[in-house]
Amino acid sequence: MIVAGTPPLRSRAAALLLGLAALAVAALVLSPVASLAYAALQGTGELWPHLWAYVLPQALWQTGALLLGVGFVVTVVGTGAAWLVAAYEFPGRRLLEIGLLLPLAVPTYIVAYAYLDLLHPLGPVQSTLRDLLGLTRPRDLAFPEIRSLPGCILLLGFVLYPYVYLPTRALFRMQAANLMEAARTLGGRPATTFRRVALPLARPAIALGTSLALMEALNDIGAAEFLGVRTLTVQVYATWINRSDLAGAAQIALVMLALVMVLVAAERRARRGRGFATAAQRPRRMARLPLSRGAGLAALALGFLPVACGFLIPAGFLGHSAAARILRSGIPERLPAEIASTVLYAGIATLIAAALGFLVAASPRLLARKAWGPGLIRVAGLGYALPGTILAIGLLGPLALADDALADAGRALFGVAPALVGLGTGGALVTAYLVRFLGIAVGTSEAGLARLPGTLPDASRLLGRGPLATLGRIQLPLAWPALLSGALLVFVDCAKELPATLLLRPLNVETLATHLYGEAARGTYEDGTVAALLIVLVGLIPVALLLRVDTPEPAANGAA
Repeated sequence: MIVAGTPPLRSRAAALLLGLAALAVAALVLSPVASLAYAALQGTGELWPHLWAYVLPQALWQTGALLLGVGFVVTVVGTGAAWLVAAYEFPGRRLLEIGLLLPLAVPTYIVAYAYLDLLHPLGPVQSTLRDLLGLTRPRDLAFPEIRSLPGCILLLGFVLYPYVYLPTRALFRMQAANLMEAARTLGGRPATTFRRVALPLARPAIALGTSLALMEALNDIGAAEFLGVRTLTVQVYATWINRSDLAGAAQIALVMLALVMVLVAAERRARRGRGFATAAQRPRRMARLPLSRGAGLAALALGFLPVACGFLIPAGFLGHSAAARILRSGIPERLPAEIASTVLYAGIATLIAAALGFLVAASPRLLARKAWGPGLIRVAGLGYALPGTILAIGLLGPLALADDALADAGRALFGVAPALVGLGTGGALVTAYLVRFLGIAVGTSEAGLARLPGTLPDASRLLGRGPLATLGRIQLPLAWPALLSGALLVFVDCAKELPATLLLRPLNVETLATHLYGEAARGTYEDGTVAALLIVLVGLIPVALLLRVDTPEPAANGAA
């Protein structure tokens, strides 16, 4: 008799396939870190004194200040927005709940690009103010400088706050209604209930979202460089490209990697020993408090402030500028080639990540030793914690070794060395995308498989199917929607990725992201608006997926 939960039948083919997948994942994720350490050791002893004296102090200070500032902004804005839409009922609440997700569609470097043009001394904002005040020269108007550390903090904060908003809002919605009602019954005001009951329970979600936002801020290179902030990421790029010093760039990247490990450890420590407040049965939704008309309008206006700063203003400005550019000069000649390059490299990486991610997610169901599957899943997710700059430098050594091995094999077998497939080619870029975003494909595939009934493998065994046949013919078709969602997310992230693309793209090849970076670096903002708008439109795909699964729940108090 076969009962639910019986381990599925293993086969040599399944073990071999998963063994190869495990080796591929381990090599992809762990080899860049080992290569980074090796490259750092190749530097001369005179390099570190120079770095400590002239490079690292400023970079560490500005990076630390940036992370502290961004962490504060995303925590306050994300948590406050989540509590506003979860605890109060007012006209436009549902629209605001959706709109607060929109900044996810805009990469940080595009927002910086838009605001630099918008707030330029000769841009529309300052020009309009001078006309209203009767001023003729740009220097006559004292306007806050966007190219500064505070400007960078505010800009990144208003773009990255959804990383805190999403998990915190979900946790507020999961909290049992009796906790909030007990606090109100005991005379707790809404502010007191939030501070003493809801906020402590939300700390795991806040810690998770803040750590993700800080890792995105640390990975940023475009916004920081555009705004004149010399972070560790910018210094890695400058040391490698401008000074041709790979060892020095690797040493700075190791400092960044240590900072990433600190962020991950801090996030895990913040969530240690904490769980969710739920009842034994399915908890009731927390009843929202209705606001008066005036208070509701004020809440709506306050809630839409981060939406306006993080999405509406930059996206609207880019749309207007792109339309003006097309009407005046037509579509840029290089744009079709850049779109093709973006789709090609992102598409190849997405296909490989989707296939490999599904195998990794299915490993706990196919491996004889259950502990290996979750361990493989955790290793696959490590790449997302590696900033693109660190990843790019770390991949140089493994890709060079792979090219040498293929060349030696080609000479031995055919007498001719094959063309390079790693360094200097699209293969390097695809590999970087795969390492960086494989964890997304694994996570979505794992979620899709977790929803399937546990009796499916047992039924498949009764019909004489092996584990691979069960996986390919039964579980894969049923988990296909989750797999497709993960593939779309991977594709969008690959299309938006700037640091790895900037450092590893083939010669004379431009993607939409690198074209935009080049135009901003040259100060020719109008020529990059079309590419920027296309990236924003692509970025709306994951937001649309979130909106599709985030259907409105019936309110506990009967108000919708």
